[in-house]
Amino acid sequence: MGKTKMDSRHLLVCALLVLITTIVYWQVIGFDLTNFDDNKYILENPAVLAGLSNATVRWAMTANYQANWHPLTWMSLMVDTDVGKLATRLFDVDLGNNNAGVYHFTNLLLHIANTILLYLLLYSLTGSRWRSLFVAALFAVHPLHVESVAWVTERKDVLSTFFWILTTLYYVKYVNRPSSKPYLLMIAAYALGVMAKSMLVSLPLVLLLLDLWPLRRLDLSADRATVKASLHSLVAEKMPLFIIAAISCALTVWAQRAGGAVGSFANYSLQVRAANATVACISYVCKMVWPSNLAILYPHPGNSLPVWEVVGACLLLVAVTVAAIRGARVRPYVMVGWLWYLITLMPVIGLVQVGKQAMADRYTYVPLIGLFIIIAWAVPDIAIARSKARAAVAAIAVVSIAALMVSAHHVTGYWKDSITLFSNAIGVTQGNSLAYNNLGSAYLDVGQPREAEQMFRKALIYHPEYTDAAYNLGNAFRDQGRDDEAMAEYKVVIAACPGYTLAHDNLGILLAQRGKLDAAIAEFRQTLKINPNDAGAQSNLRAAIALQREGH
Repeated sequence: MGKTKMDSRHLLVCALLVLITTIVYWQVIGFDLTNFDDNKYILENPAVLAGLSNATVRWAMTANYQANWHPLTWMSLMVDTDVGKLATRLFDVDLGNNNAGVYHFTNLLLHIANTILLYLLLYSLTGSRWRSLFVAALFAVHPLHVESVAWVTERKDVLSTFFWILTTLYYVKYVNRPSSKPYLLMIAAYALGVMAKSMLVSLPLVLLLLDLWPLRRLDLSADRATVKASLHSLVAEKMPLFIIAAISCALTVWAQRAGGAVGSFANYSLQVRAANATVACISYVCKMVWPSNLAILYPHPGNSLPVWEVVGACLLLVAVTVAAIRGARVRPYVMVGWLWYLITLMPVIGLVQVGKQAMADRYTYVPLIGLFIIIAWAVPDIAIARSKARAAVAAIAVVSIAALMVSAHHVTGYWKDSITLFSNAIGVTQGNSLAYNNLGSAYLDVGQPREAEQMFRKALIYHPEYTDAAYNLGNAFRDQGRDDEAMAEYKVVIAACPGYTLAHDNLGILLAQRGKLDAAIAEFRQTLKINPNDAGAQSNLRAAIALQREGH
C-alpha cells in the first residue's frame, strides 16, 4: 500500500512538472526556424532533409559539418524530417513552414523528459521529494534555458542532457546494487550522450562529486591514505567514461578546427580569453538570479573589459570556492553544487574560444543544476526550523517558480521568427554586428531590402571586415535593382575573401544579365574551382556558355 502511495506521489509531481513546462513552451510549436544555424542544420542540409537512411547515417557518423561531430543529433533531426513528411502525407496537417513544428515539438518533449528525469535522479540520490521537485521546476522554467529549448539547433543540448541524466541514473543504480548490467548501461548511455554533444566530457568528474555528496562514498575527513585509496578506486571505476570523454574531445577538436570555428590566439589571446571566462562565470550567476536582457548572442568584448571587473570577478570566484570547500563538512551540497557549476561550465567558458560570443544562455543548461541544488538545500537548512518559517520558504519557492514561468514565457516569444529574435538582441546588447546581419537577412527573406540594407550597414559599422554582411549588403542592392552598387559590393567581398563562392556566383549572374558573358563565365569557373560540386554555379556556367555560343 505504501509503495502505491509513493508511486502516486511521483506521478503527481511529474504531472505538475509537465504542466508548468508545457505552459511556458507550448507556443514554440507554431514558431519558424531561425536564419541562425537552423538554416544550416536543416534547410540547407541535404542529409537531414533526406531523412534517416543507411547513407545519411554514414554521413552523420563521419561528417564534421558545421564544425561539430554529433552524429546522434543529426540522426534525431533526420527522424523529425521523416515524421514531418509522414504526418503531412497521412493527415494533411499544417506543421509550420518547412515542418518547423515537428523539430520544435521534439525539443520540447526532450526538455520535459529531462525535467522529469532530473527530479527522479535527485529523489533517488537524496530521498527529498520537495527539494528535488524545486530543482527540477527551476530547471524546467528558468529563462536562461529557453535558448536550449526554443532553438532547434540546440537539439544537441536537450538530447545530450537526456543521456547525461540517464547515465547518472544508471550510475546510482550501479552504486546501490553493483552488477554488470547497470554499469554497462551507464557506459552505453554516456557514449550516446557524447555523440549528441561533447559537453558531456565533464560528466565523469560530476559523478566523483556525487560520490562525495549525497552518495558519501568518499570521506574527505578520513586519513590521507584512506582518501587516496578511495579516490583511486572511484576513478578507476569510471575509467571507461574518461576514455570515452578523451575520444570525444579529440573528435570535437578535429571537427571544430576543420570547420574553422576555433578562434585563433591572434584574435583572442589567452589573457583575453581568461579575463572573459572569469567575468562570464559571475555573469551567469547574476543572470540566474535576475534573468534580464537575454539575447541569442552577447558580443565578445575582446580586450575591452575593465581591469576592476576582471579582478573583482576573479576574487569573488576564489572566495566562493574557498568558502564552499571549507564548509564542506557542514554543508557538503554547497561545495558539490558550486564545483558542479564550475566543472560543467569549463568546456564552454571560452578558454578554447568557439564562435564570437562572450557567453551564451545555452551553456547554462546543465551547469545551473549545481546552483539550483545549493538553493534547494541551503535555504531550508538555514531557515529557522519553525512551521511559519517553513511555510514562508515554501511560499517564496512557489512565487519564484511562477515569476520565472512568466519571464520564460515572455523570453520564449522572442524566438517566434528571426526578425523578432534579432530585434530583441539588438535592443539588449551593444555593437552586435551578427544580430544586425541576421536581422537584415530576415528582412531580405520577407522582401524588405531597404530595411535589410540599413541593418547590413550597421553591422559593417561595428565590424568593417564582416564579409557576410558585405555580401548581404550586395544582395540588398541587387533586390532593389541597384546592380552597379551590388557588383561593387561583391567585388569588395571577393577582394577581402577570394574563396567566397556566393559572391563570385552572384557577380557572375549580374555580369551575364548585362551581356558580359566572358567575365561572367570567369566568375562561375572561379566558383567551381573553389567548390567543384556547386550545382548552382554549374548550371549558371552552362547557361552562360550556351548564350555565348548563340551570340557567335
